Amino acid sequence: MKAAVIVFPGSNCDRDLAVAFRELTGHETVMVWHGETTLPDGLDIIGVPGGFSYGDYLRSGAMAARSPVMRAVADAAGRGVAVLGVCNGFQVLTETGLLPGALMRNAGLNFVCRDVGLTVGTSQTMFTSRYEDGEEIVIPVAHHDGNYFADDATLDRLEGEGRVAFRYTGDVNGSARNIAGIVNDAGNVLGMMPHPERMIEAAHGRTDGRRIFEGLVGALA
Repeated sequence: MKAAVIVFPGSNCDRDLAVAFRELTGHETVMVWHGETTLPDGLDIIGVPGGFSYGDYLRSGAMAARSPVMRAVADAAGRGVAVLGVCNGFQVLTETGLLPGALMRNAGLNFVCRDVGLTVGTSQTMFTSRYEDGEEIVIPVAHHDGNYFADDATLDRLEGEGRVAFRYTGDVNGSARNIAGIVNDAGNVLGMMPHPERMIEAAHGRTDGRRIFEGLVGALA
């Protein structure tokens, strides 16, 4: 199984995500610079990491979404390749148009960095299949622009189609309907603000994020 992580100027969680993929797939993760126009052949998983791509200039994820490599990522997603965007990666995926909505400044205008409670919105995706519907887990967040916004019709559609993967158990950043992560209509693209790669082994304090990677690897094996 072959995984790649996209690296932008300002990415700072790319290595964490690469380690998580390596731990669960058993193979080294390929790091792909944002200026590339193609992806390695035979990829099964693409990770879009957290950080501050391009210094969050203009708005978070806006410039990274127009990096040359993102066209290749969008093409791969269209072919069914699994794409996981975490934090800034979630912002990049909405700016790319792979996921609906937008991530705005946190409602309190403060950077939030702490463990947060999440409720699993659905277990019917390749990313969440190792959880139970409604299960409560804990995963850390670290962001200033995690306030998910979409119009009511989009929010209703996401909920009606079972595409809300995770919700905060309480208000963290002002996100509409406490949404913390969503999947695309095909179910192969997940964007989420919390960092599951920071909770995959006991040394991290908890392992609640590990099952995202286990579910993904299990679905693709």
